[in-house]
Formats: sequence, structure tokens, C-alpha cells
Amino acid sequence: MNELNKLLKIIQDIAAGQYSDTIMGLTTPDTPEPLRTIAEAMGMMMVKIEGREFQLEQMIEQLQRLNEQIRTNIVQTVSAMAQALEARDAYTRGHAERVGDLGAKIAREMGQNNERIEVVRIAGVLHDVGKIGCSDRVFQHTDQHPNPELKQEILSHPTTGAEILSRLDFLDEVREIIWCHHERVDGQGYPRALPVEKIPLEALIIAVADAFDAMTTDRPYQKARSVQEALDILRGGAGSAWDPDCVAACERVLAWP
Repeated sequence: MNELNKLLKIIQDIAAGQYSDTIMGLTTPDTPEPLRTIAEAMGMMMVKIEGREFQLEQMIEQLQRLNEQIRTNIVQTVSAMAQALEARDAYTRGHAERVGDLGAKIAREMGQNNERIEVVRIAGVLHDVGKIGCSDRVFQHTDQHPNPELKQEILSHPTTGAEILSRLDFLDEVREIIWCHHERVDGQGYPRALPVEKIPLEALIIAVADAFDAMTTDRPYQKARSVQEALDILRGGAGSAWDPDCVAACERVLAWP
């Protein structure tokens, strides 16, 4: 009876996923039949289950690696689209990468973890991907003031960018940042004029990084400003156009040796 109770306890443990070698002690000639045969059968079953679980774990790891590679490939593909977009405009070449890099540094300075920093970096690289939907007129840089139709194209690029990424569920956070990167803390931004409490912090970071890079590079409508001039403009717009904490973090980052 002691052997039977012991076998029943071991079977209960196995059923609960608690595997051990205890059952092997019931497979010796000292164990009466049919308990020994049952113990041997349970031992073999346990070995097979463990083997299948190991195979399943390997398959899951392989699928996770494959899924991560697919995600990486998708991000690289969309990034290539953004880089191809920059080829349409010599003035903005390298802008997306610089915004991503500065945005990531600001996020790190503000205490964001590595995962959030990478989200900001990707959003910075892709923030203008919606301009793919803009006509060539947007990139011609004529001296004429843009007509209402052309202005609407420009104002719609955050929404277009969000739509481009709408089917990529794993980029939902990046999508929201792209959609909001031209919103303002005073609620006067575009395309949705969101109040500041509805704007993701990451979008506020990208807004500062985007503005700084635009101001410190040559554009058709202005010569590049100095770092100090750009920071003065950012500080002047802190609390209206840009988030004061993000502007302060940007200034600290740029003061690094």
C-alpha cells in the first residue's frame, strides 16, 4: 500500500508538471507488480513529455527570433523608404537619422529605459515618412507662398505617415508618435490640435529634435542657424510650441563634450 500511495503521489506531481526522478525508485524488482509496470510506463511517458516540451521550447525560441528578424526587416524597409524620400530633397538629406539620434539622446537624458529610447529613435527616423504621399511640388522650394492645396499636403503628412504604418501592429507606438510630432503643447499644432495631455512624451521629444535639426541645417527658406541661436528659439517657444522639459533635456544633451 505504501508503494501505491507513493506512485499515486508521483502521478499527481507529474500531472501538475512537477517532474523528478522519484518514480525511478519504483521500477526496481523490489516493487510489486503491477505497480512496477505502471511506474515504468509513467517514467517513459515523463521522458517523452520532457523531450517534446524541450522541442516546443526550441521551436518557440526559433519563432521568436524569426519574428524579431521580420520586425527588423520591416523597420529597415520603411527606413529605406524614408531615406528614398530624402533623396527627393537635397536640403533634408540625413535629417531623419539625425532626428532619430538626437531624439534618442534626449529620451535617455530624460530617464527613459532602453525600450522607450529605441521607440523614440525609430520614430525619429520615420517621422516624415508621410511625405511620400506629397506631390513633387512640396519639394520644389519655389519662392512662392504655398497655395491652400499645397499647404494641405504639407499639413497632412503626419496623418499619411500614421496611415502607412497602420497595418504594422508592432509599430503602433511609433505610429502614434509620428501622428503627433507636429502637435504643440499649447494645443495649436497639427493635424489634430491635441491638448498637451494627449500628446505622447515621445512625440514631444521628436518635435524638439526635429525643430533643432531643421534650424541648424541649410534650408531653402533660411541659412543654418548656430546651435546657440537654435537653442534660444527653442527656449523662447518652450511652453507654447515645445515642451519645456524636452527643451531643457535637449540643451543638456548638446552641452555634452
